[in-house]
Amino acid sequence: MLSLYALLGLTLSLIAGVSAQGSSFTKYTISAPGINASFIPYGARITNLYVNDKDGNPQDVVLGYDNGTQYLHDTETVHTYFGPVVGRYANRIKNGTFTVQGVTSHIPENEHNGEDTLHGGIVGYDQITYATYTVSPNQWTSRLISIPLDEPTPIMLANHVYWNLGAFVNSEATTVLNDTLHMPYSARAIEIDSIEVPTGGLEIVNGTFLDFTTPMQIGQNISNAHQCGFNCTGYDNAFILDRPRYSAPEATDLSVLTMSSNATGIQLDIRTNQQSLQIYSCNNMNGTIPVKASQQHGSTTTYVEKYGCVVIETQQWIDGINYPEWGQDQYQIYTVDSEPAVVFAQYDFSIIAT
Repeated sequence: MLSLYALLGLTLSLIAGVSAQGSSFTKYTISAPGINASFIPYGARITNLYVNDKDGNPQDVVLGYDNGTQYLHDTETVHTYFGPVVGRYANRIKNGTFTVQGVTSHIPENEHNGEDTLHGGIVGYDQITYATYTVSPNQWTSRLISIPLDEPTPIMLANHVYWNLGAFVNSEATTVLNDTLHMPYSARAIEIDSIEVPTGGLEIVNGTFLDFTTPMQIGQNISNAHQCGFNCTGYDNAFILDRPRYSAPEATDLSVLTMSSNATGIQLDIRTNQQSLQIYSCNNMNGTIPVKASQQHGSTTTYVEKYGCVVIETQQWIDGINYPEWGQDQYQIYTVDSEPAVVFAQYDFSIIAT
């Protein structure tokens, strides 16, 4: 059994259930100067996030649906994971199998024809109702705390937000290809196979399409990006965070990722205590899901195209429970006697400096 407390960093409390006035799919909105955010309890899911653009106009920079119940329909059909907390083990586990303290466990595989488990399996945390949400001026903070109540267990949680900082305001902003991404401390990445689970190898990104250690447009080398699964072009990769020696492995003093859109001038900086960033460039979007009403800016309906968004997951190393040689056990395996699993992520919004 596991206890989860989510602090998604005014405060709205929906801990372990739903208020008497609402349901799992009722939107709750909170705001602070420069930011306005809406959530539903189902999956502790962010549904709207408005921040000001370069002209002072609020723009909704996260993908999702207008009606809360659409998220349940999504789960039962395409299962995009729009905006929830994913877990209890985010990302992928090869063969849905792991061993903790000599006990081997198997959990249902839900991807690649039964070859791996994604985001906790058939029923993950994205389908549970819980959360406390907080925003501050120009900032959203998420703190996820999870505690095992009886048996040792792997825990790896993450926010699964689909971002488009251009907010679909014009034709340039219908994809993220022109957005700039910078991950200064991600000089290494985890090698994956054709079903996107680790091989056990680690690679240096210097000079490759994975090299965002200096600012680069997401689309600059995407045509060469073929390490995202079978017959795939794009990004779906786990980048290791190697903080500088004057920092610490779980320090939150540095921005580990900066992303910006020239279309709106909006810049996002992320600070986290996690040691990896999973970057997914929405390679599987195919233009069948319309963007929300808040993101419709033209005379015709805008849909989410391939590369129309990017997911950023702050987490530990993918499938680290199956690679003890990586030294990830202390960050991924928790017991009733250990400290709780704490996933901290801070999202700061500003305007690109000119």
